[in-house]
Amino acid sequence: MAAVKITIIVDDTAGDGLLGEHGLAMAVETEGRCILFDTGQGEALAPNAALLGVELDRTDILVISHGHYDHTDGIPEVLRSGRKVDVYAHPDIVRRRYSIRGGRPRLVSMAPGSAAALDRLPPSSLHWVREPVQISGTIGLTGPIPRQTDFEDTGGPFYLDPEGREPDPLLDDIALWIATDEGIVVCVGCCHAGLVNTLRHVRGLNDGRRVRAVIGGFHLLEAGPARLERTAAEMRSLDPDEVIPCHCTGERGIAALEAALGKRVKPGRAGESRLF
Repeated sequence: MAAVKITIIVDDTAGDGLLGEHGLAMAVETEGRCILFDTGQGEALAPNAALLGVELDRTDILVISHGHYDHTDGIPEVLRSGRKVDVYAHPDIVRRRYSIRGGRPRLVSMAPGSAAALDRLPPSSLHWVREPVQISGTIGLTGPIPRQTDFEDTGGPFYLDPEGREPDPLLDDIALWIATDEGIVVCVGCCHAGLVNTLRHVRGLNDGRRVRAVIGGFHLLEAGPARLERTAAEMRSLDPDEVIPCHCTGERGIAALEAALGKRVKPGRAGESRLF
């Protein structure tokens, strides 16, 4: 199986000379393909990519993990070259959605420019992911992730209306996986379906193969002690070789994972590359 190189282009924290931004974007290189997983908010994507030697205009595949602005607002930057890019995402990414705190709604859906860029794509380039998808023999997408655990939720006060009457289950949350000789490498955006749910589903799609690594946002930023404890215990049972928390994982989430998995937890930031 081919090697996998993952470069974190956009993250809340960044290495020297790079822009930090609340969001996530990662370049995944394998099998001669250039896959971009999420796009951040759009401000840091192009300058960081240039400094890191990632050529956005060579992107073959764009995967959008879910429809929040901090993962989708760089879409126009990726598609502006006119190069044929195959875009994979759940159709719900275009829904209007809100975060409501203290009774104040805040729009957190993708910007109109991102939706317009998707609308301009030819139908043959836009792939709506409603079920697991096999892109190649070793690359796949989870499709909507079953919510099986009783301790994981979407991780925030998310709604589909500004009045807060209709909770947003974020059914568009999907993950990318790549099979390697040493196990499955999993890329996640925010894990709104739950980190444990996500990894269980990925293993189920791959005949129970072990998780070589999981990288991305785990959305444990607002998790309470009970969820953190259960997550840590389940991760110990899942026994991944490497865990690379980014973006929305939070310090307490990282600490809980480190307590369970020790040095296998290696927090990521923009500018870092990992080879699997």
